[in-house]
Amino acid sequence: MRVLQGLARLVASVSSCRIISRQSLVSLRCTQRFFASYTSPAMAQKVKLSDGSEIPVIGLGTWQAPPGEVEEAVKTAIDVGYRHFDCAFLYDNEKEIGRAIRAKIAEGKVKREDLFITSKLWNTHHRPEVVVAACKKSLQNFGLDYLDLYLLHWPVAFKEGDDFFPYDSKGNFITEDIDYVDTYLAMEECVRQKLTRSIGVSNFNSQQILRVLEKATIKPVMNQVECHPYLNQKKLTKFCKEHGLQVTAYSPLGAPNAKFAPKGVPKLMEDQRLVAVGKKYGKSLAQVVLRYLIQIGVIVIPKSTNAERLKQNMNIFDFKLSDEDMKYIDSLDCNGRTCPFTECEHDKNFPFGIEY
Repeated sequence: MRVLQGLARLVASVSSCRIISRQSLVSLRCTQRFFASYTSPAMAQKVKLSDGSEIPVIGLGTWQAPPGEVEEAVKTAIDVGYRHFDCAFLYDNEKEIGRAIRAKIAEGKVKREDLFITSKLWNTHHRPEVVVAACKKSLQNFGLDYLDLYLLHWPVAFKEGDDFFPYDSKGNFITEDIDYVDTYLAMEECVRQKLTRSIGVSNFNSQQILRVLEKATIKPVMNQVECHPYLNQKKLTKFCKEHGLQVTAYSPLGAPNAKFAPKGVPKLMEDQRLVAVGKKYGKSLAQVVLRYLIQIGVIVIPKSTNAERLKQNMNIFDFKLSDEDMKYIDSLDCNGRTCPFTECEHDKNFPFGIEY
């Protein structure tokens, strides 16, 4: 305990936290206590949305976070400085995440207004009449009064029902003819009822965004898309920003455990070219990738339940990649999409049929 206390005092006096020994991080609970007084420099890094809200440039992704681990991971994340949590009804862990958030609020570590909580409307809830109820269900799961951001998860509507992924006999998703614009307009009511402060979209291409903007009274502030060095989305990001949307990168580390990844997609986290770049800065491959994405102007939401990696992923604000290294990482783009959603290619609202 004296060793931990000594290290904690040392961490508080130094801007870098890379000196913590792995032996000290014996468990998630131990780490939560260890970093209880630590304030990450990343907490001050925010981006303003078009409606005036602010969002931290780095958050914790929770897709495929293992049941039973995500609650402790969120608590640890709050302790080491995360204030942005990216969630979704689909992920089936909103209750665990909510318990962790409420525990940290009760503990006095954070206030609700310190946090930025995102959730998403799943594809089986696109019918306008069920949108508000779906948002309320997520809030009930979290045990919270409001969301900071509610996203339309995909432009494609699935067959309504309890099956999140309804397949037909050919292995395609069973979709419904529901216009995503109508679904988005129904989401505006969630803002009016103060269920969420902002709304946006996810996995939308430029043409789909334009259709929403033409009809929307409450404009989308965000488009969340897959984005990493193998799929840097620079054209789509430029388009979004020109039209008042920020971009959040999901799977920023290339989704090494992606559920729907096609065969043959290269593994970003094994790319020795990025390892070599990292050595120049004394940083890991993951830190280089996250720094690259922030420098090209996107928000990042890496997922981890590992205490040390949670901290490392936040420790990316004490260096800057050179213009030369940025151009080099730009050159790695190979349209390497890990979530191609090919089971929806038959649907007219499939988003990946155009360049961006």
